[in-house]
Amino acid sequence: MDRSTATGTGTGTGTGAGTGDQRIVKPPSMVDLAARSIRRMILAGELLPGDRVVENRLTQQLGISRPPLREALRRLEHEGLIRQSPHRGAVVTPLTLHDVYEIMTLRQRLEHMAVELGVPVTDPGRLERCRAALRRMEAAADALDEAELSESKFEFHTAVVGLSGHRRLEEAYRSIQLQMQLCMVLNRHARAHRNETAASNVLRHHRLLRVIEEGDPQAVLAELARHGDRTFLDDLPGDLETGSEQALAWLRREQAGGGGTAR
Repeated sequence: MDRSTATGTGTGTGTGAGTGDQRIVKPPSMVDLAARSIRRMILAGELLPGDRVVENRLTQQLGISRPPLREALRRLEHEGLIRQSPHRGAVVTPLTLHDVYEIMTLRQRLEHMAVELGVPVTDPGRLERCRAALRRMEAAADALDEAELSESKFEFHTAVVGLSGHRRLEEAYRSIQLQMQLCMVLNRHARAHRNETAASNVLRHHRLLRVIEEGDPQAVLAELARHGDRTFLDDLPGDLETGSEQALAWLRREQAGGGGTAR
């Protein structure tokens, strides 16, 4: 047998043609699938901050054994979505107002740095990444898939940070943005009275992308400041533990329109 044919590297005719371009894609592991499923439960609000993550229930629900489930929980703990302790086991990370303060102010600083480095955009491929994430958002909105919409919004904002071409900045943002999504889950029910539809949510992101395409970094920062942070803060649950006087003072400034995160 021709060795090149056996190894799939030949350039012959028929089914062997072009096999040099074929790639074997490794399928996701049980750990990958379990982590994704639990992450979607959290981002869809099926598991709320402070809820216990019951292993027996999840092994049955996901059809997996305990070892991959526990590895998936460790991965989500690294992402900041799960907290584990010897006494309580795994819980969805509980949040205080001080946690919200830290997450939101850090995210704002990372976005500010990304816009300074990445706008106006010089690499068309980076803009296309934003457009692809927006298309995914539109599909999720049409399907009324709350978890997919949340994930695609995350990818859109991460792509905006990716305009900077700064890998470490994007990695830091990716971590904090997952925790920001946890904040959004925290007050999803409180925000329901505002009646923002999935379609209007997508339109807000279209507006942000248009401003980015126009290339004025100050205009982009101004649009980000109007992108929903203050509405989110206005709707935080009233029984949320404060955590610190510093966080409470920050929240009062934000709700009074005094600057800080939403600038």
